[in-house]
Amino acid sequence: MDAIELLLTRQSSPRLVEPGPDETQLKNILDAAVRVPDHGGLQPWEFIIAQGDGLSRLGEVFLNAVIENGADETLQGKVKGMPLRAPMVIVVVAKPKPHPKVPELEQLLAAGCAAMAMQQAAFAQGLGGIWRTGDMAFDKHVHRQLGLGGSDQIVGFLYLGTPAVKAPIKASREGSHFVRYL
Repeated sequence: MDAIELLLTRQSSPRLVEPGPDETQLKNILDAAVRVPDHGGLQPWEFIIAQGDGLSRLGEVFLNAVIENGADETLQGKVKGMPLRAPMVIVVVAKPKPHPKVPELEQLLAAGCAAMAMQQAAFAQGLGGIWRTGDMAFDKHVHRQLGLGGSDQIVGFLYLGTPAVKAPIKASREGSHFVRYL
């Protein structure tokens, strides 16, 4: 698949099954992540990979967080199973560093670009993925249990695997509809 085809046909795959990325595919996914624009070369990111038993451990992190927040049993059951929706989940964390010329926003955007690059790399290798956020990305209990620092921010949970079904083709969009010239 060439780069333009990749960019113009990428779409999220919400239903994912085994197999997940193999060792070579995962290396490509991670290598793509660290090639994104990164003003100052700060590498303001961390990737926490959950697969196998790690998916259940991530579910326990979610469960503990909602229990600490007083959630009912319905929500407790839901969040515990969320990571099990794919063979692999990569927690993409922005880790901004104080810098006189690189504002925190640029560092958060760099981490977001890393998440997008990982999803694109997965898609280019015949895998599927979906970038999710939701309450768990912003929950202080989740952050604490994952060992994140005070300025760290989860920018997404990248679910990866093999698409269970072919995702319906989205209608084409014209980028020019969002342009204004000066």
